Parts: sequence; structure tokens; C-alpha cells
Amino acid sequence: MAVPGAAALPLLLLLSGAAAGCGYQSCPPTRPDMLNVHLVPHSHDDVGWLKTVDQYYYGVRNKDQHAGVQYILDSVVAHLAAVPSRRFVYAEVAFLARWWQQQDTATRRLVRELVQQGRLELVGGGWCMSDEAAAHYRGALEQQALGRRLLRRLFGDCGTPRVAWQIDPFGHSRELAAIFAQMGYDGLFLGRVDHQDKWARLKRRELELIWRGSDSLEPPRADIFTGILPNTYNPPPGLCWDQLCTDPPVVDGDGPERNVDAVVTSFLQAAAAQAQQYRTNHIIMTMGSDFHYENAHLWFKNLDKLIAHTNARQANGSRVHALYSTPSCYLRELHRANLTWPLKTDDFFPYSDGPHQFWTGYFSSRPALKGYERLSSGFLQVCSQLETLAGPSVRDGPYGPGDSSVLREAVAVAQHHDAVAGTERQHVADDYARQLAKGWDGCQVLVANALSILGGTKEPLVFCNALNISVCPLTEATPHFTVILYNPLAWDVTWPVRLPVRATSYGVTDPQGQPVASQVIPVSGVTRRLRGGAGGAPGELLFQAWAPPLGYSTFQVKQLSPGNTWDTLRWPLGASWDTSGDPEPQIENEHLRVRFDPVTGHLLEIQNLPRGISLPVFQSFYWYNASSGDGQSPQASGAYIFRPVAPTPIPVAKRAATHLIKTALVQELRQNFSEWCSQVLRLRPGQPYLELEWTVGPIPVGDGTGKEVISRFETPLRTAGRFHTDSNGRQVLERRRDYRPTWNLTQTEPVAGNYYPVNTRIFIKDQKVQLTVLTDRSQGGSSLQDGSLELMVHRRLLHDDNRGLAEALNEPGADGRGLVVRGRHLVLLDTVEASPEQHRPRAQEMVTPPAVVLAPGTGPHLRQVSGLRRALPPNVHLLSLELRGAGAVLLRLEHLYQVGESQNGSRAATVDLTTLFSAFAVTAVQEMALGGDIPLPSVSRLPWNTPTGAPRPRRRARLDPRRVRLEPMEIRTFLASVRYRGLGEGLGGP
Repeated sequence: MAVPGAAALPLLLLLSGAAAGCGYQSCPPTRPDMLNVHLVPHSHDDVGWLKTVDQYYYGVRNKDQHAGVQYILDSVVAHLAAVPSRRFVYAEVAFLARWWQQQDTATRRLVRELVQQGRLELVGGGWCMSDEAAAHYRGALEQQALGRRLLRRLFGDCGTPRVAWQIDPFGHSRELAAIFAQMGYDGLFLGRVDHQDKWARLKRRELELIWRGSDSLEPPRADIFTGILPNTYNPPPGLCWDQLCTDPPVVDGDGPERNVDAVVTSFLQAAAAQAQQYRTNHIIMTMGSDFHYENAHLWFKNLDKLIAHTNARQANGSRVHALYSTPSCYLRELHRANLTWPLKTDDFFPYSDGPHQFWTGYFSSRPALKGYERLSSGFLQVCSQLETLAGPSVRDGPYGPGDSSVLREAVAVAQHHDAVAGTERQHVADDYARQLAKGWDGCQVLVANALSILGGTKEPLVFCNALNISVCPLTEATPHFTVILYNPLAWDVTWPVRLPVRATSYGVTDPQGQPVASQVIPVSGVTRRLRGGAGGAPGELLFQAWAPPLGYSTFQVKQLSPGNTWDTLRWPLGASWDTSGDPEPQIENEHLRVRFDPVTGHLLEIQNLPRGISLPVFQSFYWYNASSGDGQSPQASGAYIFRPVAPTPIPVAKRAATHLIKTALVQELRQNFSEWCSQVLRLRPGQPYLELEWTVGPIPVGDGTGKEVISRFETPLRTAGRFHTDSNGRQVLERRRDYRPTWNLTQTEPVAGNYYPVNTRIFIKDQKVQLTVLTDRSQGGSSLQDGSLELMVHRRLLHDDNRGLAEALNEPGADGRGLVVRGRHLVLLDTVEASPEQHRPRAQEMVTPPAVVLAPGTGPHLRQVSGLRRALPPNVHLLSLELRGAGAVLLRLEHLYQVGESQNGSRAATVDLTTLFSAFAVTAVQEMALGGDIPLPSVSRLPWNTPTGAPRPRRRARLDPRRVRLEPMEIRTFLASVRYRGLGEGLGGP
């Protein structure tokens, strides 16, 4: 029967027997002389997976998966209130926020009481449970902060989680561990670690440890106690009492169905076995799973009986005490044990749950969604910054109501471990993209309002969202327009602008009215085919634009030639030719010379001219034949799992048809490997890197074979089995082929078992030279032979990998024939010592690129505006700038380098906050913990003993906003009170 509404329960019932306070003060008593089994009721509610966020919340499409989150929360609140000893933990704030909006005052009051008494414990606290491989650190941090901020607003101190709850992500990153520590969490609980790792730890009783999240930050700032849960996040076998389970209920009557004695005995056996694997007289059992507790009565009634009958056996000598508990109460008992815990400094990648089951495919799954998430995250920064610089009035400006919150929440949802990971069903991936696109709409209005306020214009502003396939109706049809380039980075940026046009000659002028060199080149055949009927411009206008820190510059563009004179056979500017007859095809600028094989068209050599470095580099595309299962294992490649049939990939083509273009503004070689795989290698003046723009798809599968496509670089560098990848785009970790730092690896998949997540960069090096490749989205990568480096750019599969998705990763693309993806790799060649100062800032430019906005006329009155009075030091990045009300701004500054990484870059830096911004004056500053939700001085974390000692946090010096010091890898977060200046007071043109 239906449970009455929670609000109808008398408050007297709620309060009777309630614990005093939340957090550690609310913990139930334990028995020091017994084995204490902490039973933790929970529901793991994916923010999209087999169903969309909306479908999960409302319980739609239950034929796909029976799940309705609104009913789960309704039922849990009612049944928690009914019995004071019960506990429940909840993590996904995206669902909680939606549910809260629909509750009446009485229910909200009840939920607040439950939270304040520690009976409903909020764990994790992020908008979602973030992925840890494909999520960039900024996206993961900001989604966590978004959820925590709401919890604090709704529930005060009691809403601030003490425990991070990453129970389902498929591997765990070092950078996220450091982020959790700096947000103030006392502990982190994980569900999935590699089966070999878990077995080794189990035998050593090291399933609980201290994870040191950074070598650069002084311990214990990035240290966090980490517990690996015993059953992923499920209950022990036979003890699952949800409506989705098939285990029999606890029957304690006297009839023939009575099973209570057998159930309790089974429970005691499970507890005894688990206790052998952990180090204290406290163990934790997760009593719940995916979308459990829709009828919470089933779970709670059976748990009530289990606890009562288990504890009744103490009268007969049992030494086991069962209790409702929470992760934080369990953590408190481990802290009280005062043990010395093992120390871990690497990460938990890659993850496998069997000898041929490496979850390394999802590092590259759904590459278009991964790219769109990265673009959206970058545009959110543009939107958030301009909202902050222009002030609150920007939300209702001349172009209508603008809103950053829709994109902020959509980007937060996209961090979910089944979203950016690419492990959701196709219609769910489409829905994530829909949410992001809706967010772009609101932010584009806000950006237009901000540019109107800052620049003094009411002319229409236009955004062209398909420039990557050379489509923009404004530039194709208008002979005179303005390009506004906004730079979201805290240093000057030069940026290549590339716009589709119909004429062959244009004049471009900079903010001071001076001419800017420009060029029109023909649109490639690949791009024309990609865009289909969406655009018809025959040419692309190229010029180099630039913009000041946190500011914009405007460039006037005027057509000089008639619009109907285009003739590719008599292309009037520059030169173009086929390289088949060229004995030495190459492209060159003042930094690099890049040579190609005249026969095969492949990349042959890269030379760094100022350094005098020459490195033979061969690059081409290959595909792994995806396994559908074999005699060794039935495991197939799928959305999660990467499993190639053979370790040697198959070349897409042995040679490429090439076309070379050389002009004063660009030199590029266009390679066509097949009708579904092409690439442009590009150099521009002043550019110290080689740009590779690849286009892959639709991957052909008519032969019945799934394919996983890689871009591979081969060099003679002697790398001794070592290569380096980033951790969520921040720290860089050394990887070794066929090796794990914390256990003796038995390698069973020589390709997939050596793949790692590459969020922004991967590099190989010898004693002198380093080859770095930067990515524009998260991809899987490796170095499978010394001197080689590869990145997986696309995958199309025909079989499900039996991890619950029940759908092959076979993306249809826009036309139903298969997904086409276009992306960029930047290749840097430099000395080992100089490379960090190249890849660190360049990676930030890839993640947060300038935004191009267009105006059909002359554009803003102020031609150039900067939101900063001066650029930040070159080793400091403005990570976040966010409006927090009429007179408050949240900002995060980060040091870009690790300790010892760069002679100059790794030095400490100092910033004056009081005079940094031109748009407003900073009148007061409070330093916050990394999440931005609690003042830093109020953070007090549990100290832990490690084999190297028990580090204690150093007392911070009193904050002087005129001298904010940043050490390597440090992120500092501030809440600033601000007073906006008038337009004439600091913002202005040149």
C-alpha cells in the first residue's frame, strides 16, 4: 500500500530518540568490544545512463529500466521519519534540487530536520558523481562546487558533506583526490578498482589508505583518507531487499517460510569474511544499489529485522553489532582507531574487472559529445566572466533576458560518469547535447548583453556555431561586418580567425584602424562534403586577431572584390599545388619546418629551428579490429571496454593523396587517407606548434567489423617504456608500459591494458628532446613501443560489452550513416626543459579558447576592452570568475606548474587582487576553501597517520589581498566584495 506523505507524520515522532546534531555528533553508539557492522542505506541514481535525466526523475520509460527518482526521495523521507534510528545517504544534487523545488513547506521542514539530525546524510555533494577519466579538472571542480553551494544554502553547515562518494566511476584520478582534499572532505570512498589491485590490497589488508593527491602541495593539503568498498556499492549476496531484487524477505514468524535464522547466519558469515580484509573492528556494508528505495519500506523493514535479530544473538555470545550508519560515522571510527595507514601516490587507472576486461574504451567513446562538452565548458567561462565584468544588469539587457545558470547546470550534468564518459545510450547522449545547446542559447544572449554594456552598442550581435565546418550565414552574405574576439585568459592571446566568405579579397582593420594582413583560401573538399547544404561559401577568410587579457578586440572586415568572381582554377592569391611531383614537400614558419614524404604524403620530420632540433616523426591513422569475443574470453569491445582482436592495428591507407597550400598567412598540407579519414597539417606565422586538424568518419562497418581509430606518431626517441599523461588536464603523471606502481601486474591485454586517459596532453621524451601532443577533448592514449605515441580519435562498434548498456556504440551521426568527427591535435617539439612553458599555457588556450562574436555593421563603440589592469604572471591562471550577487564575485587563481617542472614556471608567484580588475574595485576579500562554499579558516579536517608521519596543516599567514602568493599547483579561492566602476573609470578602448 502507498505510504502517507512524509509531511503528514507528526514532528513529535520525528524528534523522539533523534541524535543531537549532524555530522560526527549524530553518530550512533558502537561497541568497542565487538565487530561493528555499519549498514549504509543508499540509492545510486545516475544523472542519465539508460534513460535521460528527465526520464529517470519522473519514472518514464520504465520498460528500459525501472527507476523514478522523485518516488525514491518521497519514499525515503517518509520512512526515515517513521523510525528515528534509520539512516540514509544521498549524493546526486541534480535530482535533489529538482525534487526540492516541488515540495511544500512542511516537507522541506521535515527534510531539514532529518539533515540536521544526521539521519539523512548528504555525501559527495556534487551536482552529479563526476567521471574521473574524461572530466577536465575545472568541470569536475565546478560541478562539485555547484552542488555543495546549493546544499549549504538549503541546509547550512549540516548540508556540507564530509565524505566524497565516488562509488561508480570506472577508475579514479589523482587530481580529483587532491581537489576533494582541498574542498575540505575528510574521506573518499570508491567502489571500483582494478581486480588485480583489489586482490593484492585485500591480502595485505590495504583496502583503506591515505591517498596523497599531489607531490607539489605540502602534506596534508592534498591528502585524503580513501576507502575501497567491499562490494562495489551493492549489498552482500542474499541481502538485497529492494523491489528490484529477487532475494527473499526476512521472515521471522513461526511458519514454514521462516528464514530469519539462516539470513542472520549468512549475514554474520559475510561480516566475518569482510572483517578479515579490513584492519579495525568496524566494517561498512552498502545496503542499496542503482535506483533502489523507490519503495523504501521494503528495504527499511527488512533492515530493521536484520539489525534486531543480529544483535539479539549477542545474548548467546555473538560478538557482532549491526547498526544503521553513514559513511562519515564509519570514517569517524576508523579515525578513532589511530592506526598508521598505507600511503598511495599514483592513481587508479586503468580499471579492469577481469583479465580481458579493461575499461579503457570509454576514454574515447562518443568523441563528438566529448568535444562538445569541452567547447561548452570553455564558453561557460566566457559567459561567466562577461556576466561578472558587466555586472548584474547584464541578465536583462538590450538583447533580452540572459542566463548563465542553464549552461552551468548542463555542463555540470555533462561531467557525470555516464555523460562525458560516453557510456550512455544514444538517445541519452542526444539529450545531454540538447541540454548543452539550450544553455548556449541563454549564455549567448548574456554575452551579447555584456558586450553591449561594455562596448556601447545596440547593434545586433551574431554567433556562428558551425565555423568548424565553415558555415556562417552572416559572413557569407554581408560585405561589411565586424569580428569581436573575446579572450577569457589572463594573458594576451593571438588567435587565427577563419570565416567562410564568397568573395576573394577583403580588407581587415584592427581596433586602432590599422590594416591587418588577410587571405582568402578555398574551402577544402572534405569540409564542403561535411557541411552539405548547410553553407555554400567557396572560400575562407584568414587573419590573425588578438585580444587583451579578459577582454575583447574588434576587427572591421570589408569586401574589396565582387562576390561573384570566385574561380578556383584562377585562384588569385597565394599558391596551391599537388605535391605528387614535389621532391621535398614541406611547410615552414620561423619556429618549425615540417617535412613530408613525397611518395606516401606522410609526415616525415619536424624541425625546431631556433633550437636546432630535428626529429624524424612519422604520423598516420590506423584502426584496431574490435573484438566480438574469442576463445580466450567472450568479452567484446564496447562503450566501456577496449579489446582489440590483435595488438597490431591496420593502416587506414598506405599513402595519402595530398594538396599543399602556401600563402603568407598559412601553410598547410591536406591529406586524404580515405573517403572517411583526412587531415590538415597547418603552420601559421608565429605559431610554435604544428596543428593537425583531423576528420574521421563515418567509420565503415559494412564488413561486419567494429573499428577503433587511432592517430599514431612514431619517432626514434629512446623512451625506455615510459610516457606521460595528464590527470584531468592538470598534474602530469609518468606511465610505464606493462607496469603498475603498487602491485605486480599480470598483463593480459597488451594494448588496452596500457591505455590511459588523456585529458589535454600526452608526451614522450628522452634525455634531451620532448614530443608533446595536446588534445581538444578527452581521448585514450598510450605508448605501445618505445618512441611511439598514439591517441584514439573515434570508435564505432557493433557489439555491446555486457556492462549494462545493452546497446552497441554505433553512433548514427546527423544523416544516419555514421558519426563524422573533426578535432585538433597540437604537436610541440622542444627540449625537455623548455617544453612545460610551451604545453602549460597552450593547453589552457585549447580548453578555454577565445570566443568569436560577429556584428553586421561597425560593432561596439569601444574597440578594445580589458577586464584586467594588467596580465597575470605567466605561471598564473584565472581559473574561475563568477558573479555571486549584486556586490560579490568568486574567483579562483591557480599556479599552472608542478614543483621542479620548469626553471621559471615553477617559481612562486604573487598577485595584487585589489588592483587587478578594471571593471570593478575589490573592497574586501575572504579566502574560501576550494569549493567556494566555506571560509578557509573554518575548514578542519581529520588528521591521519602515514608511514612517513602524521602531517599537520601549516598555519596560514594572514591574508593580504595586495600580495596573494601562489606556490606550484596551488589553487586559491576568494569571495570578493566589489564596487563596479563607471565605463569611463577603467574599462575603455585603446
